[in-house]
Amino acid sequence: MDRISAIRKQFSAMLKKEDIIIAPGCYDALSARIVEATGHNCVYMTGFGTSASLLGLPDMGFITMPEIIDNARRIAGAVNIPVIADADTGYGNPLNVYRTVKEYERSGVAAIHIEDQTFPKRCGHLEGKEVVDPEEMVQKIKAACDARTDDDFKIIARTDARAVMGLDDAIARARKYYKAGADIIFVESPYTVDEFKYIAKELHGIPLLANMAEGGKSPMLSANELQQMGYKIVIFPVGLLFAASQAMYRLSQEIKEKGTNRDAFDHMWTFKQFTDFIGVPKCNALSEKYRSN
Repeated sequence: MDRISAIRKQFSAMLKKEDIIIAPGCYDALSARIVEATGHNCVYMTGFGTSASLLGLPDMGFITMPEIIDNARRIAGAVNIPVIADADTGYGNPLNVYRTVKEYERSGVAAIHIEDQTFPKRCGHLEGKEVVDPEEMVQKIKAACDARTDDDFKIIARTDARAVMGLDDAIARARKYYKAGADIIFVESPYTVDEFKYIAKELHGIPLLANMAEGGKSPMLSANELQQMGYKIVIFPVGLLFAASQAMYRLSQEIKEKGTNRDAFDHMWTFKQFTDFIGVPKCNALSEKYRSN
């Protein structure tokens, strides 16, 4: 069994266990490695963070399919834990979705989520979203399931209808998407704790993903609270991005104001800590092993 297949089987096994799957959000290979190094067994590639880090632009449909899949490939290659990846709207109609799934499957990730927004999409916690007809999304899900060659590569169907059409419409869509073949359902941006509970009750027996978008429209719940409600996966998509952005902004300000950052060393890894983490000792050992005489 190759490495990618083994990781996907690991994710399938995790879905069958009682414990909720916790997936902090990463936006590049380094942040993914930090998630893995801190003991997590799953990581989420955020489209919001990918657009911000690669393009310096908001999550409003600017990132393209080749750009985000390239990021997914680098992240999946950097860690040995399952990666759940954002696939936006699938980048077009069902035929486009078919190709998108093929490319994501080749990238090495364990699962992707596809949403029912119109294109260009927007972050699920921004105003101004629109959704497609549910039957159009059903065909996208069918195309996604037909495209995959590995049953352990999971398709997550996301509906953004809560903010547009109301909660009951979102739940009706979720049922259709699950019936169409989605492995996991993701109802985006419930507004209250009671809504999270209602979703879990109405969709009982269906694996559910909850999005704890830091600062978004949904209340922040713990993994344990969500597990008690019946959720199977929880993502914390942008916390690492926001924390890193704040730290970088503050340090840049300090350099601007003082002309040095020597007073901020206590808030950084040392040079040795970082080079050890990133793998310099291992690379040095390999260089020595393959040194020519």
